[in-house]
Amino acid sequence: MVHCPKCGVEIDLDEDEVEEGEIVTCVECEAEMEIVQTHPVSLNVISEDDDDEEDDADDDDDDDDDDDDDDDDADGDDDEEEPA
Repeated sequence: MVHCPKCGVEIDLDEDEVEEGEIVTCVECEAEMEIVQTHPVSLNVISEDDDDEEDDADDDDDDDDDDDDDDDDADGDDDEEEPA
C-alpha cells in the first residue's frame, strides 16, 4: 500500500503488477504520478506547473505579434482617405 504524495490518500498498487516509469492517477486529487521504484513502490508527482509556464510563454509571444500590428495602425497610413 502506498500513499499519494500530494493528498495522502491510500493508493492500492501491487508492486508485482506495476512497472517503473508507469503513470498512475490519484482517484482523490487526480494528481498524475510516475512510479520511480517498484520494490517498495515509490511515486513521484509529475509537475503540471512546468507545462502551464510553457503555455504562458507561448501566449506572451503571440501577444507581442498583436502589438506590432497595432503599431502599424497607429501610423495612420492605413486610415488615410484618398482625395475626392
